Amino acid sequence: VQLVESGGDLVQTGGSLRLSCAASGLTFADFAVGWFRQAPGKKREAVLCISPTNYDDEVTYLTDSVKGRFTISRDNAGNIVYLQMNSLKPEDTAVYYCAAEFYCSGYGPHRDDYWGQGTQVTVSS
Repeated sequence: VQLVESGGDLVQTGGSLRLSCAASGLTFADFAVGWFRQAPGKKREAVLCISPTNYDDEVTYLTDSVKGRFTISRDNAGNIVYLQMNSLKPEDTAVYYCAAEFYCSGYGPHRDDYWGQGTQVTVSS
């Protein structure tokens, strides 16, 4: 199993980015996929999550600060989950991780191989 994030970059305040999480070795549609982030000196934070496709791809926002700005979506054919981030703020600066689990726990999976390696998002003021 391998999850690989991409799309992180340096962007100005108010800009947008789309992060991708591509999976191999598992079928993403069968899993909930969450996005998490960790800023320097802070604990890892759950951002939002999408339920397995047979649970209607329900989206759960786990951080109020991203409501109205971030969205999550799936491309099951490509085995990819996206995080669209709009109206970015400096406080969104963090390493962003995706993770696959059986349901949106808000904590992420116990298995290390169900986590991606992270992608850096930096928002300049």
